[in-house]
Amino acid sequence: MGGIFFAWSAAKKQAECRLAKLKTEKSSSWDGTGGEIATVLAACGEATLKVILEVSELETFDNIRAASFLAMRVLRPGDFIKTSTGKTTLNATLGNNQVMLEAIRDFYLDNGTAIAMKPAGGIRTAKQALQFLIAVKETLGDAWLTNARYRFGASALLNDLLRQIEKERTGSYQAPYYFSEAAESY
Repeated sequence: MGGIFFAWSAAKKQAECRLAKLKTEKSSSWDGTGGEIATVLAACGEATLKVILEVSELETFDNIRAASFLAMRVLRPGDFIKTSTGKTTLNATLGNNQVMLEAIRDFYLDNGTAIAMKPAGGIRTAKQALQFLIAVKETLGDAWLTNARYRFGASALLNDLLRQIEKERTGSYQAPYYFSEAAESY
């Protein structure tokens, strides 16, 4: 599969596939990519599939929306579209998150299929996560405010959440390295 990278986790009963750059200067077509996603979907059986769009490679909101629809046309209810691996220059931002949420909403209103979303990369604090959750509630409603339909892919976020909980418990902030090795960004 030329444009797809595939990973499987039997323990988690989930699979991920990453779309390589979908469009090139020579071709304005998305041809074949939907078929490649369908092949991965068939290979993963009943496991949840997460299609990673890698939004930094898509460059525009129009391309992010088009890629979202391309993936959703193949996915089953409960499968995910995901912003990125978190290893590129631009990951989950409120802007590209909103584009993907609106695509999910429009797709759901058109055909009733509830596709899930996972923003990944760049969400480092509880305050940032709240902004993303507000966008979900305002765009998709309470039904998407569950881990079955909306999950964060943000290991640094966990560290900040633990710090916030400890602050509530003790009244003071702790150093990030007390909680995990994900503290190098502080």
